[in-house]
Amino acid sequence: MLEIKNLTVAYDDTPVFTDVAVNFKAGKITGIIGPNGAGKSTLIKAALGLIKIKQGTVDFQGQPLKSSPQQVAYVEQRKDLDLTFPINVLDVVMTGTYGQLGLFKSPGKAEKAASQKALEQVALSEFAHRQIGSLSGGQLQRVFVARAIVQDAAVIILDEPFVGIDLQSETAIMQILKSWRDAGKTIIVVHHDLNKVSQYFDELVILNHGVLATGPTNEVYNAANIATAFSADLSAVLFQDSGVQG
Repeated sequence: MLEIKNLTVAYDDTPVFTDVAVNFKAGKITGIIGPNGAGKSTLIKAALGLIKIKQGTVDFQGQPLKSSPQQVAYVEQRKDLDLTFPINVLDVVMTGTYGQLGLFKSPGKAEKAASQKALEQVALSEFAHRQIGSLSGGQLQRVFVARAIVQDAAVIILDEPFVGIDLQSETAIMQILKSWRDAGKTIIVVHHDLNKVSQYFDELVILNHGVLATGPTNEVYNAANIATAFSADLSAVLFQDSGVQG
């Protein structure tokens, strides 16, 4: 379990959220949804120690997450990547092995073979020596999923992985996420397409500058919660034919 307790983040003394508490369970795919600016990516980056927090703790299996960072694989948003960096696809995937190697060691034959196998799993073997900036959005996301495969972390966090990608890539990525879930890993996905929430996620966290609802998707993904987090109009569109009122 990944547990966030009493987390507060502020920019220029303006709180993004205060005293957020949420648990992410092993063997589940948990979606994080909320309107733009609600704090979804901020929550993830704060939990990972990528931005400064004012207070709070983040524990993995009862111990501070910062003491075992190798247990987390993080796939950030495409817009946050430097796609001009001169690195090819295979080398990107091999960076997933660094945490297991330790300091002052470089990937060898075993790490290269594992990385090539991971590229096979995401159907990108032929792109191994392409520069990452030459890939489509879907191909790039599959590269970072391959990196997470070789990292073999217990927790995998993806920040809006399906933005701007093709349906084939989205389907392939979801198949891998479900296999990780079935293997007992903790999967966390910041997500934007509300039409696929019920299809993709076992658990759900609904954010809007704080946690508005959290729990099994079939319990918290309802008209009332979506109206509170987003708007009554959007809620009406999403649930008008479902009969789910909350």
